[in-house]
Amino acid sequence: MSIGLPAHLRKESVSRAFARAINTVALVCFTLALASVLSLDAGDSSIALWPAALAIVPMLITVGLVHRYRTTFFTVAHIVIGGPAIYWFSLTVLSEIQPLGAAGQYLITLTTIALMLIGGSGKTMVWSIVWCTIGLIVAEGAVSLAAWQLVGHSVVPRSVFAIYAVVILVLLTLRLSQRGVRRVQSSLHRAARDDELANLRYGIEATSAAVMHDTVLGHLAAIAHAPYGAMSAQLQREIQRDLEVIVGEEWLSESVSISKESSQGDWQTSALMVAITEARAKDLVVEVTGDLSALSRLDATGAAALGPAVKQCLVNVIKHSGTMRAEVAIFASADEVSVLVVDAGKGFDEAETGADRLGLRQSVRRRIELVAGTVQVWSTPGLGTSVMIRVPANAPEPAVSTGGSE
Repeated sequence: MSIGLPAHLRKESVSRAFARAINTVALVCFTLALASVLSLDAGDSSIALWPAALAIVPMLITVGLVHRYRTTFFTVAHIVIGGPAIYWFSLTVLSEIQPLGAAGQYLITLTTIALMLIGGSGKTMVWSIVWCTIGLIVAEGAVSLAAWQLVGHSVVPRSVFAIYAVVILVLLTLRLSQRGVRRVQSSLHRAARDDELANLRYGIEATSAAVMHDTVLGHLAAIAHAPYGAMSAQLQREIQRDLEVIVGEEWLSESVSISKESSQGDWQTSALMVAITEARAKDLVVEVTGDLSALSRLDATGAAALGPAVKQCLVNVIKHSGTMRAEVAIFASADEVSVLVVDAGKGFDEAETGADRLGLRQSVRRRIELVAGTVQVWSTPGLGTSVMIRVPANAPEPAVSTGGSE
């Protein structure tokens, strides 16, 4: 029951559950005793058991307060009030029902068990045992005192001791079981922590590999293919910007490609729009079609991953496709937002790409997988390439979807 609870809450939660259970049983016993007394009093005019019914009322109230608030004050009040109340109850029953018989034994047993079954304010199993023992002693003392006063001998029901033994046995069993639970819980928490650390490490490694490809490797390739002479001002700005990102460790943030002021739901300030704008600045003609408003269904994490992934697809078009035209189609389904990047270039066989071709593996696939998305690539040599990127949607699909193109 408590195997998944923190260690500092486990003992208290188990003792609280047990206390509420036995308090409920006590309420039922008092209620049955009250109903039985009223029934006997109404059915036999020769006896007057209504004083016994009055004695049960305060005990019903106090056990209800203990059940609700479970404080030391109400627990002590229940026992202090319950002792005299049971004495008065037993005195009335013993004086009115002669011989005592099964009916009288039944009434006394119910109230004695009810006072003994007191969960109390104990935060541990030990305190629960203490309160039950005190309740038993007070109840049996009150019954014995009334019995010696009227009949000269004890009428303590033996069944009460049997029930007390069962309660103590259950408490001790729960106590012993907590040791095994503690060991299992420690193993589960350790496994969960290791799994969380492994996922965190994988995420950082995947993000760092993607950022490394998008920045350092991309700029080295650009420098290698640049014409002889001074580096262009635009390339200098891009290198300086990416150096600031790496040195400032901004790449550790899930929203590295989105400014803090921008909103992922706004097409004009989205990371996807930034990626398309940068591709157009490199003379790539990009046609945007589909439902632009679908981006509003992405959370910050999904939007941050989608932009750089599409950017890498467009960079691949520029570097490898042999064409300077591409289409980006955006559309949404019930539970995801999809972006299709299509070019009519020379295509390729993904299985035959060299180990140095990290764009699809690092900047696209692993980045999208980190946000529980998927990437599919269809490419045929001579016929072009299509890359489908699917990212889980965070917001529900709007009732009316507006299409658009740019």
